[in-house]
Amino acid sequence: MKEKLKKVGGWCWRFFKKATLWFLGLSIGSVILFRWVPIPATPLMFLRCIEQKFDGKEMHLEKDWVPFEEISPNLQLAVVCTEDQHFPTHNGFDFEAIQTALDDCEEGGRCRGASTISQQTAKNVFLWPGGSWFRKGFEVYFTFLIELFWSKERIMEVYLNVIEFGDGVYGAEAAAQKYFHKSAKDLSREEAALMAVVLPNPLKRSIGRPTKYLIGRRDWCLQQMRLWGWTLNYHPEEKKEKKTKKRSK
Repeated sequence: MKEKLKKVGGWCWRFFKKATLWFLGLSIGSVILFRWVPIPATPLMFLRCIEQKFDGKEMHLEKDWVPFEEISPNLQLAVVCTEDQHFPTHNGFDFEAIQTALDDCEEGGRCRGASTISQQTAKNVFLWPGGSWFRKGFEVYFTFLIELFWSKERIMEVYLNVIEFGDGVYGAEAAAQKYFHKSAKDLSREEAALMAVVLPNPLKRSIGRPTKYLIGRRDWCLQQMRLWGWTLNYHPEEKKEKKTKKRSK
């Protein structure tokens, strides 16, 4: 009996080691690959198509990948202002926002998320929707990997190409074409701000039919963009270093 248990234990251990090595190799390899290659589809896209089918709707998926340079700087700044204002400076996780969210929840306030743009990108590209701790653990892992291997510009490029903007509408280009009949690179500040404020719940908030609440949120986003000087600097620390060097000279 003991010999059998040893054999079973040994087999389980070997299987676990092989599975771990395969997972590490595939996950790290895919992150490195997607540093340059456009994301063809995400788990959420497949899930939404299945949901459309079960709801008796016609399955549709509007998506058009465009490079970073063809996404309006207005939209890049708008999503930072609404989703993650520490995006240029954090390493994937905004611990201050996480602590604030936990404090609000403990005090009986609204329990809100504190996911960064990096975390949302990792979840959308590599994982499935949900709030389990099991999935959250994988989200932390993939967030660490993309922050390690991708630039901030690449994270933003991927984020704005795969994020859901409406029922069956994914990415900035598809949303800009559908709702404003123009390319993502030509989005105005007002249009970009409106697109950004639907992101917390794009299936209930509509870019095409904005409510008074959404208009108010859009105006708040525009105020934030104005405070940022209408520009997004992806590497503010490098700018500080250059200023310091000039002063020292």
